[in-house]
Amino acid sequence: MSLRDESLSAEHLKISAITPYTSIDYPGYFSAVVFVQGCPWRCRYCHNPHMQSREFHPEYLHSSWQELVQLLKRRQGLLDAVVFSGGEPTLDPALRDAMRQVKAMGFKVGLHTSGCNAEHVKRVIDLVDWVGLDVKASLTDSEAYRWIVGLEKSDPARHVSETLEIIQKAQVAYECRTTAHPDYLPDEKILKLARELKDRGVENFALQIYRKPKELDLPFENVGHEYPEPETIETLKKLFPNFELRRE
Repeated sequence: MSLRDESLSAEHLKISAITPYTSIDYPGYFSAVVFVQGCPWRCRYCHNPHMQSREFHPEYLHSSWQELVQLLKRRQGLLDAVVFSGGEPTLDPALRDAMRQVKAMGFKVGLHTSGCNAEHVKRVIDLVDWVGLDVKASLTDSEAYRWIVGLEKSDPARHVSETLEIIQKAQVAYECRTTAHPDYLPDEKILKLARELKDRGVENFALQIYRKPKELDLPFENVGHEYPEPETIETLKKLFPNFELRRE
């Protein structure tokens, strides 16, 4: 099925996997995470490459909307929220109805997005209670952004910038987060990115240090606690009222 602007019913949502319980994917709330199949980007450090195609990978199990509904019915009163992640969930035309039904069951709705298509974020933002926006590099460094996401053309940073504007205009709670490794984000580039976000009114920022999964052949090796430098961490703490350094 091709991606189209019109919405589909939640039963058509392409669910690659479901995490039934987590305390870290929606800050302050217990949530289930729904991983939606499909992403247009090919990020060099992607931990879920089998979710990039819109078609399910034959070697991986996948889930259904009915499975999610049954899980949520069993977990009412135990879970606070459902987070739609991916892949890139905003590309799925069934996402809006899925969010609507989740809210009708009494759950908060969280969204993890790369911001790869601002118009698709705009289509669902009124149903979202919290957003985790993945900012991969400086929003003024289109070349670096294209390199990280594996695109030779287009301007991915522009879409992310527009997505941030949409989230802020909707007054939805959000966090910007960046997956960092010194091979593509040395300390000075981290600080450049961070100061740009600060200037745009971002208050919640998480720096997620890259970790290499054992089962994937990714181009970057793990780094120790020497990265980022202590001075960089202290600067980030001063820039953002809510800063978090995540190493796992």
